Amino acid sequence: MIDISALLDEIKAQPFRDIVITTPHTGVVTFADIHQGDKAHGPQGQWKEKPGTVIATLERERNPKPICSAEKGVISLLHTELEGRFVEAGTPLAVLRHQLTRAEVENLILRKALHLFPAPERAKYYFTPDVDKKIRASDAHSVIVREGMELLIMSRMKREVPLHYSGPSGVIYAVYFKYNENIDAGAPLIGVCPQDQLPTIQEVIMRVQTDWAEKD
Repeated sequence: MIDISALLDEIKAQPFRDIVITTPHTGVVTFADIHQGDKAHGPQGQWKEKPGTVIATLERERNPKPICSAEKGVISLLHTELEGRFVEAGTPLAVLRHQLTRAEVENLILRKALHLFPAPERAKYYFTPDVDKKIRASDAHSVIVREGMELLIMSRMKREVPLHYSGPSGVIYAVYFKYNENIDAGAPLIGVCPQDQLPTIQEVIMRVQTDWAEKD
């Protein structure tokens, strides 16, 4: 079993992730009025319709395209030596240091602590009617899964195939898919927690919810 408390301490010692902002295609770079150490914000609005802070503009064939921050954070590095230069797709322009949110810390811990059952191929997924009924009546934690259990339905190209669970027995602690959304092959569908480890995981998640300080 993973030492969840040690993992939480490790995250607290380095509570951020560095996001490299790169060019989506070729073009000439012009940086916005932004400097190393400045704060940047991510997309805003009810549907994230307002783009984040503009980092630079990339112009190709007289068509300027803004490159914006996808998360909030602090600009820790700017490659200002690229100002006015023609660059290839995938060229790093800046590094954004993003402070982890409470929800991101919880998700990080759960993805390391739980057994993740992945999607075998890109498709839409649904719980079987019996499992879905149980989840709707209570919650996912009420469902105990076992090796070989018919758990999900994989829907792809007008065909539906039953999907049997493979992994350790336990309760469904996290659900990572939404109905009517395509899930990529290899992406986790559910996270399963062995019943004897459930109190430990719940305790650590409670610590995160009560102690983790959100930063502006």
